[in-house]
Amino acid sequence: MSELPIRAGKASIADLRCDRMKKKKTGSKRSTKMVSPPVGIRPAAQADLTAINQIYNYFVTRSTCTYQEKSEPMTGRQQWFAHHGHQHPVVVAECNGKVVGWGSLSAYHPRAAYRRTVENSIYVHHNHHHRGIGTALMKDLIARARAIGHHAIIAVIDSEQEPSVALHDRFRFRKVGHFRQIGFKFGRWLDVIYMELLL
Repeated sequence: MSELPIRAGKASIADLRCDRMKKKKTGSKRSTKMVSPPVGIRPAAQADLTAINQIYNYFVTRSTCTYQEKSEPMTGRQQWFAHHGHQHPVVVAECNGKVVGWGSLSAYHPRAAYRRTVENSIYVHHNHHHRGIGTALMKDLIARARAIGHHAIIAVIDSEQEPSVALHDRFRFRKVGHFRQIGFKFGRWLDVIYMELLL
């Protein structure tokens, strides 16, 4: 599936579609054709935080894509959002008025010399995987990072999350580190991969 370039700034539309069934007439017969509305990428707003948190919390207790073990309360999500701004944007993927994914650029380290390095996060609603939404969010975040003037994006990925590693690899992130058994979740030790994109 091809995708249109996604620009940082105003809301943009990717050549992505959310599935929706529609009946199409063909002569005297009717056939079922998949017709899908577009997915838009836009800056997140306060009103999106409930959806953002629900998407994230689904994975907290089910996946190693986050090492958080307890669901994030809304007060924590609000504080997280308040720490983001122009230098560290949060964006959402929206379809039919519903948030189906989100991404963010966060400060990599509090020391001042790291100010042009950011860490990315991308989460897609579990019912909307394999539709290019993660790709669209990644394109948007990279474009925004370049426009802001950041120099590097760091991705911290559980080594078992092969789709995430593959996504970053497609965007020319390079593996720069592999830390063994530094996470412990679901009763077992986990490895972490660091990947980096120089902008």
